Amino acid sequence: MTIILLLAGLGLIVLGADWLVDGASAIARKAGVSEFVIGLTIVGFGTSCPELVVSLTGAIQGNADISIGNVIGSNIFNALFILGITAVILPVSMTDENRKRDIPVTLAVSVILVLSGMSKTLFGIGATDAMTRVEGIGFLILFAAYLYFCFKFDSKDQTYMPEQKQMKLPMAIFAVTAGLAGLIFGGDLFVDSATELARRLGVSDKFIAITILAGGTSFPELATCIVAAARHKDQLALGNILGSNVFNILLILGCSSVITPLSFGGMSLVDAGILILSCLLLLLWAYSGSKCRIDRWEGALMLLVFAAYYCYLFETT
Repeated sequence: MTIILLLAGLGLIVLGADWLVDGASAIARKAGVSEFVIGLTIVGFGTSCPELVVSLTGAIQGNADISIGNVIGSNIFNALFILGITAVILPVSMTDENRKRDIPVTLAVSVILVLSGMSKTLFGIGATDAMTRVEGIGFLILFAAYLYFCFKFDSKDQTYMPEQKQMKLPMAIFAVTAGLAGLIFGGDLFVDSATELARRLGVSDKFIAITILAGGTSFPELATCIVAAARHKDQLALGNILGSNVFNILLILGCSSVITPLSFGGMSLVDAGILILSCLLLLLWAYSGSKCRIDRWEGALMLLVFAAYYCYLFETT
């Protein structure tokens, strides 16, 4: 029965990603908005719903480690593993807006998070490493401003690949809604079933936590990016990851810290360093080479960095 539920969850993830990419692309064409911005907002928010639920639940229950660890782990997984896999499947192209605005903003947001949450460790400021309610409100204001500027200065001159079928707007909205539901519920079913199966096989809780659960809330992003890459919609894939990472930090941790101040006591300098490094690599790929894209070898290097980080976690957890 567990295996059947595991396969059912995987099926929902695959179908959900398929519907989401089709619907989001149709909405982008009809609204005259770039696929990148659709990926950054609708898709980015939708695929961040698992992280939102987990982090807010952790904050309400007073468990800051869940809120912080969920977001930091998901962002590292998104940038290194998912974009790495996506680039290996199909090189991910970048626009001038990606290079000059979106990737630097993602890097800046990550740096601000580390500076605000680890001020005592880094500078000896404050009694503990924590993110306060005031800082949470500041994050929410930054999030609103970022969304405004994304829509205000969106590039409308991006070309779209021809589709075999034109989807009407009501059907596109339904496809996005159904796709998000499939991703979220399918991901939850897959993680629960995989965890139960792993325990039956005698796998340790540490292994389950580092592998299945750490990547579990990022399954929607993973499925969406793989499908988008297979359909040559690399801007949708890149927008999904950058959007999800910004959503995770500014919106999810902003809301969570307003509910209760979040302690960063469980976050090490290595965790913070890998988070920043994942953004720096994207910035480096944006300005290296002549094609302004993440090539396959660069995606493979990102996967190696991710593997090295997970090996470190195995050794220290």
